[in-house]
Amino acid sequence: MGVQYVSVETARAHDGLRMVVVGGVPSPWGEAAKGLLHIKAIDWVAVRLDHQDPALVEWAGQRSGPVAILGDERPRSGWAEILLLAERLAPTPPLLPADPAQRALAFGLAHELFGEQGLCWTRRLQMVHSSLSDQGGFAKPVAGYLGKKYGYRAEASDSYEGRVVELLGMLAARLSAQRDAGSRYYLGGSLTAVDVYSAAAMALFKPLPPEQCAMRDSTRVAMETLNEATAAALDPILIAHRDMMYAEHLALPLSL
Repeated sequence: MGVQYVSVETARAHDGLRMVVVGGVPSPWGEAAKGLLHIKAIDWVAVRLDHQDPALVEWAGQRSGPVAILGDERPRSGWAEILLLAERLAPTPPLLPADPAQRALAFGLAHELFGEQGLCWTRRLQMVHSSLSDQGGFAKPVAGYLGKKYGYRAEASDSYEGRVVELLGMLAARLSAQRDAGSRYYLGGSLTAVDVYSAAAMALFKPLPPEQCAMRDSTRVAMETLNEATAAALDPILIAHRDMMYAEHLALPLSL
């Protein structure tokens, strides 16, 4: 069953869980949040983000997605906030390890995937730089908006590639070590939120095929545009892990 999209008015009147999500694009943050709720079988309704809708902005408190809102509780927009909310609503199956050291490692890996200066954050800035320097990527108006919103600096552009390559290498090494130990997952022998985040993150490098992830051709081209160093760092084990996650744990096709 796909995601149920409703109007802002309908969502506000709903007494359960609602989430504002970016529409038409496989945003890693939004797709991962959807994935957490899918795995935990949590009922929710979706509202597509509309930057120009004052009612939505007033309700969600921002012009970004995802934003999860449960009843009259405060909006939650950070990946960690949404994860902890999902864990609270449906403790089983757990997507965070019970062991404190493993839990800390899970949060650390998740931050390197989704946090500021993490893989997805830096890959987005790398794509902005490609766009603004006529090397592919987003349309320039989109790149300008994203660059201003997320801190793009032309003088720092050389660091973006290095950071992306470094993080891809770290993640691939982690999965390789886990494979050698007999596990398909990032931590121990079972599924955690880190696996969901990694699978969703691959959309910024190699999106799922059109029959599983329908989006504008221009957006797909932007996401698939990789320079030589980034393409070399995209180890096949990362894509194989993504494919396993969508085959066994996550919903297809994506509901954008």
